[in-house]
Amino acid sequence: MNLLLAEVAQATQRLAAAGVPSPRNDAEELAAYVHDVKRGELHTVPDADFDARYWEAIARREAREPLQHITGRAYFRYLELQVGPGVFVPRPETESVVGWAIDAVRAMDVVEPLVVDLCTGSGAIALALAQEVPRSTVHAVELSEDALAWTRRNVEGSRVHLHQGDAFAALPELDGQVDLVISNPPYIPLTEWEYVAPEARDHDPEMALFSGEDGLDTIRRIERTAHRLLRPGGVVVVEHADTQGGQVPWLFTEERGWADAADHPDLNKRPRFATARKALP
Repeated sequence: MNLLLAEVAQATQRLAAAGVPSPRNDAEELAAYVHDVKRGELHTVPDADFDARYWEAIARREAREPLQHITGRAYFRYLELQVGPGVFVPRPETESVVGWAIDAVRAMDVVEPLVVDLCTGSGAIALALAQEVPRSTVHAVELSEDALAWTRRNVEGSRVHLHQGDAFAALPELDGQVDLVISNPPYIPLTEWEYVAPEARDHDPEMALFSGEDGLDTIRRIERTAHRLLRPGGVVVVEHADTQGGQVPWLFTEERGWADAADHPDLNKRPRFATARKALP
């Protein structure tokens, strides 16, 4: 075993002892980042090239600083995004939300679908839709200036139209025209603060995490915004906590102009997102 692989094994033990959820993965990712190689190429790094900065990176991760803040990058579906302090780090769970939305848009009898991503954060959702539905027009809305510093870097050169502003008052010029509204909004109840993983609680923006006593304040307002923006037959997709699967679909009732409200699991079979269709006249 070469020196780097031996150090990775030791780092894995340190990260596991610190409670890091994926210690081997993170130890390898940081080794690859510091030595500027792919994870599968770690065995090719000569002992003489071992970089002591690796242990500085491990110490930061040991303190539960997000892996993505240390490397400055996050992977989402087919994208590599720039992330750091001030912007919510996209999670793997959201990939299944976007996958459902992409399938829904592709199934629509629309040549050039119109999509709106509310609370876009890093721009991960908007960029994935623009990339995987090539003829779509995608608008992304974000309020936070800190987050937008990262969003602008990520969407530069893409087809995503970025807007700074309040998601609830956004894009009135598109009222009644949008085919898909999607959002990964804040949804953690304020009462759950102490149970949130340190990587999120101490590093993700608070406004991207918490939303009222039951966690549903933002989703309630997105329900009204989505109804305003969507054309009849258009679809809304909203991510939520795995404990909210029995609550969110009930916000999209027939009385409020919705049809086919349903909840869906993520790849781990946990309730993850709700969908509904704007009712036809």
